[in-house]
Formats: sequence, structure tokens, C-alpha cells
Amino acid sequence: MRIGPQATALAALLTCGHYLPIARATTLLAQSTGIAVSTGFLAGVRSRGAVALEAGFLPHMRVLLRTAPVLHADETTGRAAGSLAYVHVACTEYLTLMHVGGRSSDDIDAGGVLPEFTGILMRDGYSGYAHLPAIHAWCGAHLLRDLRALSDADPAGQLWALAMANTLLDANQAAHHARSAGADQLGPRVLKRIRNHYLAAITKGNTDNHGQSGAPAAEARTLIRRFIRYEDMILRFATDLSAPFSNNVAERSVRPVKVQQRTSGGCWRTLQGLTDFAVVHSYLDTATKWGIDKLQALQQLFTTGPWLPPALTPAE
Repeated sequence: MRIGPQATALAALLTCGHYLPIARATTLLAQSTGIAVSTGFLAGVRSRGAVALEAGFLPHMRVLLRTAPVLHADETTGRAAGSLAYVHVACTEYLTLMHVGGRSSDDIDAGGVLPEFTGILMRDGYSGYAHLPAIHAWCGAHLLRDLRALSDADPAGQLWALAMANTLLDANQAAHHARSAGADQLGPRVLKRIRNHYLAAITKGNTDNHGQSGAPAAEARTLIRRFIRYEDMILRFATDLSAPFSNNVAERSVRPVKVQQRTSGGCWRTLQGLTDFAVVHSYLDTATKWGIDKLQALQQLFTTGPWLPPALTPAE
């Protein structure tokens, strides 16, 4: 029996868009269309979709993302064939591109975007990004989690962590108000106040943890060194209002990897299966960001070819 493009698109949607295990997807496909297919067919559909995206969609996305003023980058683990791999994402509010590899700087570069990107790169503190030519910004949400964990572990001894967290939150609020008012930068007095509070929190932390033993004090000294060394990256959102405060855009885009992994029993059967998922999800997530129905995007993929975002944003 020949399976038409609509059923093929629905099969791909069930496995990549709804994050269902293949066995469950075959049952739903049979129930909704009356077509009985094998699990191998569904895995093959996902592979066909990934192959169809390689020639046009992936190169197009790399070109667009390199020209973005701001990019979000992140990585998450994915288990495939019993081994650990990493899924990398480079994205914006309207574009998502994922690839699979290890966690080295070469693996990050293999995505074909970040080595040539020179805008603002919002990321976490992983050192594998350090070689990139971008203007780096450190995710404030990650830092707030670290500060709160330290404060919760030792509330009386780590008052500096609460002070630093409040400094970051106050600075983010000031940046938000400035953008809302149409300003392109914070005033010098506001920036001076932010930096003074930032340095005061560090001084308090150094004083309170000097000569102290125990895990909280050791963790505090490590965190303090981070705030000293990477002050420019950490405060990028305040010194350059085009920089975001957090990396939530990337975290949302990469989260389905974990969702699919859980529904698949905690592991992809093959590394190629994980790679195919990353490619097809890049396509579906981008289409969704543009307000395009996933099934419609897949039907186009399996008939006339992939839908391509025409610009960085719909407003362009």
C-alpha cells in the first residue's frame, strides 16, 4: 500500500512534533487514518524528513542566523545507542537550528553558525564557547539560580549572594524600563549605581568567606571569582540594551529533546535517530515560531519541499 504525503506528514508530526514513542505513534496513526504501518516505517519517515531538509533548509538557516544581531546558544545531553551525545542549538525568537555532536569547541563549530557570528551571543558559562568571535553575554537566569542555591545553603553566611541577586534583578528592571521608554542605553548614573552595588556585593562576599572552611565558603569563592573575571559578560544586558538578560529562548527550543528522550524510554536507539530528530525539530520549531501549523509545514516538506523563513523576523 502506498502511503500518501498527508499520512506521511502526520506520521512525522506524531514522532517529532508530539514527541511520542514510535510504537505509540503507529497506534494513533492507525486509529486516526485507518492505515497500519510498522515502527520501521515511522522511523524511516523521520529520516526522510531530515534528508529533505539537508539541502535547502539547513544551509538557509545557517545564513540567516549568522546575520542575526543576537543569538542564543545552548546544549543538552541526549542518550543514543547507549552512549552520551550533545544536542546543540543556535536560535532566535523566530529561528531554531540544532545539531548533534560532542561538547568540544569543534563540536560547537560543526553547526556552521557560531564560528562566523559576530553579534551578541547569549549563553551559559561553558568554556567551549570562549573561542568564538561573538560579543559574549552570560545568562542572568543561570547566575540567579547559582546565587540562590548558595544563599539557601548558607543564608546567614552568604548575604553577598542575595545582594548580588538583587543587583542583577534591579539592573534588569532598569534595562527593561529603558527599552520600554525607547532608550538605547542606560544613563551613566544608573550604570554607575549598578556597578557600585555589583562591586559591593563582591567585597562583602570576599570578606565574609575569607579563611572560612566548608562547602558553602568554597562554592562562594568560586562564584565570586566568576563575577570578578566575567563582569563585562555578566553585565552585558545593562551596558548594551540590545542584549537580553536570560537564555530562556534557547532553553525553550532545546527542551523537547528531553521530552522526546523520556517518552522514548530514556534513550534513542541510534545516534542517527537523534540526529534526524534534531533536524526535523529545527524545522518544526521554526515554523511554529512563525505561526505556521506543524502539520501544514510537514505536508509541504513531503510534497513541494520545505518551507523556508524569508527573513530573520516576520516584520522584515
